[in-house]
Amino acid sequence: MIADALMINIAFLFALAARFIYKVVFESAVSNSDVYNLIFWSYLKAYSKGTWLLTLICLVFFYFNGFYTYGRVYNGRYKALIVAQAVSLGYLLFGFLLYFFSGGLPAARGVWVLAWLVSLCLLVAARLWSRLWRNLVRSEHDLVIQPQKRKAHSVLVIGGAGYIGSALLPKLLDKGYRVRLLDLLLYGTEPIENVLRRPHVEVMQADFRQVDKVVEAVKDMDAVVHLGAIVGDPACALDKELTIEVNLMATRMIAEVAKASSVNRFIFASTCSVYGASKEILNEYSSLKPVSLYARSKIASERVLMRMATASFAPTCLRFSTIYGLSGRTRFDLVVNLLTAKGVVDGLITVIDGDQWRPFLHVDDAALAVLKALEAPLPLVRNQLFNVGSNDQNYTIQQVGEIIHELLPTAKLVCSGYGADSRNYRVDFSKIRKTLGFVPQWTIREGVQQVIKVLKSGEVKDYRDAKYSNVKFLTEEGRSRISCVNGWANRLIEQTASDYAVLAKAAGV
Repeated sequence: MIADALMINIAFLFALAARFIYKVVFESAVSNSDVYNLIFWSYLKAYSKGTWLLTLICLVFFYFNGFYTYGRVYNGRYKALIVAQAVSLGYLLFGFLLYFFSGGLPAARGVWVLAWLVSLCLLVAARLWSRLWRNLVRSEHDLVIQPQKRKAHSVLVIGGAGYIGSALLPKLLDKGYRVRLLDLLLYGTEPIENVLRRPHVEVMQADFRQVDKVVEAVKDMDAVVHLGAIVGDPACALDKELTIEVNLMATRMIAEVAKASSVNRFIFASTCSVYGASKEILNEYSSLKPVSLYARSKIASERVLMRMATASFAPTCLRFSTIYGLSGRTRFDLVVNLLTAKGVVDGLITVIDGDQWRPFLHVDDAALAVLKALEAPLPLVRNQLFNVGSNDQNYTIQQVGEIIHELLPTAKLVCSGYGADSRNYRVDFSKIRKTLGFVPQWTIREGVQQVIKVLKSGEVKDYRDAKYSNVKFLTEEGRSRISCVNGWANRLIEQTASDYAVLAKAAGV
C-alpha cells in the first residue's frame, strides 16, 4: 500500500516536471527567471493541494478492487485490467470532486492525463514484474539446474479417512501409486476398511498439527494431498480458535514442511463457499465474498499457499462444489444427501431457502479431480486455482428438492421459507474442463438413487447418527479429541522432565 502511494506521487511529480520542462523549452512566452519561479511554485502548490486527496481516493479504490486481498492471486492480463480499472476510477473521481467542489483542477488537464498514464504504467509494471521474474527464473531452473518431476509416484494424503479421502484412496491405489495416509482416525478405520489390506498403502494415525509427525509422513513423498480440515460452516462456528488452528495454521506448517522436503506437488482442498453470495456466474477470478469462518479460513490458506509457490513447489487449490453421494465416510449433513435421507426415512423433503443457488459434485468426481490435478503436467497446475464441478450441476435448492421428489414420489415436498444460510452462488467450471480435461461422471439424479438404495437396504441404519454429521460429531464427542492440540506437547514435556529427574538422581545431582 505504501509503495502504491509512492508510485502515485511519483507519477504526479513526473507529470508536473514534464509540463514545466515543456513550458521552458517550447513556449517562447516564458523568457525570464521570475516567470520560471512563478510557474515552479504554482506547480508545487498544485502538488501539495492535489496529491493527498488523489492518493487517498486511489488507495480506497485499490483496496476494494482486491489489490491487497484476493487480487494477489490474479494473473496476467486480468490483473492488468483490474489495475487499469482501479487507477482510472480513482483519477475520474478525483477530477470530479475537484472540478465541482473546488472550482477546477489545480494544474493543467495535460498534467493529470500524463499522471494517470504514468500511474497506470508503474502500478501495472510493479504487479506483473514479479510474475515475469518468476517465469524467467523458472525457465532457467527447468533448462539448466534441475529437470522437474512430471509425475508423482508416492502420495501423502492428509485427512484421507474423511468424506473425499476415503473415495480418493482406492483410485490412487488402482493407478499404482504408493499411498501414505496421515489421519487422526476420529471415525475409526471403518471408512478405509476396503484399502487397509491392499499393498502399497501405509497408515499413520496422528494429528497433522504435530510437526514431527508431518515431517515423518512427508519423507520420501513426491506429492501431498491435503484434505484435512474442520469442514462446513456450522462445524467451524463451534470453535473459532480451533478452526483457525486446524484449517489455516496447520496448512501453512504442512506446506512449509513439504516444500523443505522437496515435494513438487501440493494439492489443497478448498471450497466454492469462498464466493459467498452473488447473482453473477463466478469463475476463479471473481470477487470473493465469504460469509462464514469456514470460507475465510480456506481463502487465507489459499493465499498462504500461493505465496509459497516456486519453480520446484507447485501448490494447486481445488475449490470443490457442494458434495453429495456415498464414500467410505458418507456425510448426511450436506443438502442432497440430507434431503434424500429425510425423504426416505421421514417421508418429508423440507426445502429451506429454495431460491438459493449451489454447484454440486459427487464425491467420486471430487476424488477424480484430485487425481487429474495429480497427473497433470506441472506447469498446468503450478500456483493455480480450480473450481471443481460442472456448469450443468448448478441448481437451486428447490430444484434439488424437486429431483429428489421425482425419485421419491410418496414423500411430501415442503418449502419452508428462509433460514440462516446466506450463501447463494453459481459457478463456472470452464477452466478445469479445458485445462485438465475434467468432466464429472455423476449426476445429482444418479447420486440420489445411490443414497436411496443404501437407506432402503439398511446399509445405513440411522442417518442421524453423529458419525454422519461433522457438527454433531464435534459437538458430541470429536471436539474434545482434537481441541487439545498441546496434549502431545504437554506429555512430551512431562516425559522429558521425568527422564531428567531419573538421570539427575542416577548422577547424584
